[in-house]
Amino acid sequence: MKKLLSILTVAVLSIAVHAQNRFENAKKTAAAHKELILLNFSGSDWCIPCIKLHKNIIEAEDFKKLQTENVIVYLNADFPRNKKNQLSAELKKENASLADRYNPNGIFPYTLLLSPEGKVLKSWEGLPTENALAFSTEIRDIKRKQK
Repeated sequence: MKKLLSILTVAVLSIAVHAQNRFENAKKTAAAHKELILLNFSGSDWCIPCIKLHKNIIEAEDFKKLQTENVIVYLNADFPRNKKNQLSAELKKENASLADRYNPNGIFPYTLLLSPEGKVLKSWEGLPTENALAFSTEIRDIKRKQK
């Protein structure tokens, strides 16, 4: 019984640590692979521009190539409202912490391009006017200038 309790405690703590460290993990990955971090604040089930951003840009092949070609580490800080879409308490806490630091005015969607250290290089308020290719090209251009 004691052993089972210890295993459960370690499992719960490791899940909590993982969720609270998504941003720290993104920074480490970005630094190791010389990538940038794209942090997106969204309301996935209530914010129409957020839904359009994900459908027209984030889910597009041009954007996905940024991740597979080691240009960016993508991180979504989502704030759903529907009960069925609620996040874990740990993820809510991390997203709130990211919002306090990077989105104190509560803009949705709000997208930031960050250095591996977390410095803001570029921000987009609302739905970007560019299509996925132009958006991705702009990110690639910013990365090239960082070298």
